[in-house]
Amino acid sequence: MLLASTSSACGANTDVPYVETQRADHQMSFYAATKKSNEAMAQSYAHLYDLPITMFRFFTVDGPWGRSDMALLKFTDAILKDRPIDVYNHGKMKRDFTYVDDLVRALSMLIDAAPVTGQPASENDSLSPVAPFRVLNIGNNSPVELGDFIRAIEASCGKTAVKNLMPMQAGDVPATWADTSLLHALTQYKPSTSVEEGVDHFVRWYRAYYGI
Repeated sequence: MLLASTSSACGANTDVPYVETQRADHQMSFYAATKKSNEAMAQSYAHLYDLPITMFRFFTVDGPWGRSDMALLKFTDAILKDRPIDVYNHGKMKRDFTYVDDLVRALSMLIDAAPVTGQPASENDSLSPVAPFRVLNIGNNSPVELGDFIRAIEASCGKTAVKNLMPMQAGDVPATWADTSLLHALTQYKPSTSVEEGVDHFVRWYRAYYGI
């Protein structure tokens, strides 16, 4: 069984890149807390019913058909319609952006990499000692400054953003960064789509879909 979690489950951890074996006990939002509790319940379920479960921590997925509340769609929509964008923490943050095609490819490869109790894939495998369960990062292993992300959107849109600089948003974290060595150990795959390429694909899709 494959289940979705989030990089937000790593919470207040500042030791980066985030490794799946790190303790993650200090979630910064209710959303993150619910995802961390899902991880704990899935591990218990895997133990009780011997059901192989891989819990994926997704790192800021972007690309066509993305969620409307995510920065890429919100920023693109605002820039193309000449509205200001809210830039939290005055832009002093980083995100490990993961292009959706890379995510899908990783997921498809992991279907055949179900966890087996007592058979870790590597030294840093998060495999549970009592269940066929593991937590797994899926990210680009390449954090990007928010300013560079905005510049990529501006370049694809052909317009300059009007920035409304804001303080840090409650429940947010200054940086995310995925260690993807476990993903590579299981699949020999490393996501590699750059932010510039991913953003350009998205903006082209957005313009075509919304007729802008």
